[in-house]
Amino acid sequence: MTNRILVILPHPDDEAFGVSGTLAKYINEGAFVTYGCLTLGEMGRNMGVPPFANRVTLPAIRALELEESCRAIGIQDVRMLGFHDKTIEFEDKEFLDGTIRALIEETQPELIFTFYPGHAVHPDHDACGAAVIRTVVRMPSSLRPTVRCVAFSKNREEALGKPDVTVDVRAFLKQKMASIQAHRSQFQIAETIAGGKLSKRELEERFGTESFYTYRFD
Repeated sequence: MTNRILVILPHPDDEAFGVSGTLAKYINEGAFVTYGCLTLGEMGRNMGVPPFANRVTLPAIRALELEESCRAIGIQDVRMLGFHDKTIEFEDKEFLDGTIRALIEETQPELIFTFYPGHAVHPDHDACGAAVIRTVVRMPSSLRPTVRCVAFSKNREEALGKPDVTVDVRAFLKQKMASIQAHRSQFQIAETIAGGKLSKRELEERFGTESFYTYRFD
């Protein structure tokens, strides 16, 4: 059984599609999850449909959406780490890595979820994953937590092979759908889900599994 999990992702909503069902499953089995979200996604272009946010109000709205998503999943500990959206790749690496290292030292996770650097499409995603890997690789090998990475670049399987971990989250679709729907400013799909426009089979086919690459440090 995995008791302590740390999630390190750059934006509110990054957890929703890729890892929410898996986290709900672990939490149901007794795990304690800490989510370190680097930014508030304050530079996002989406403002809701129809728009209900603006550039000034968006950060606070996205913070509330993140909290709602985490409640839906069952995440017990949410940390908003205060970095700036769309600038993670330009942050001072010592400061960024030090923030991550302090969180690891505090929470002592057995398992970390993040993005696979170079295979997560968005520069913030790649820079976040790279910072996690840089930090964990500096740890003594006997103390390193397992790191599982989300990858969704078009060439991921060509470069990395098939994911080595696939989690059946069909029993936790309620939590996953609630997590997605919490991010109302970002996802029009929330209305499709809430309106019952997808059948149970379509939901399971589209959202019923989550796949990860276990990062190999050697």
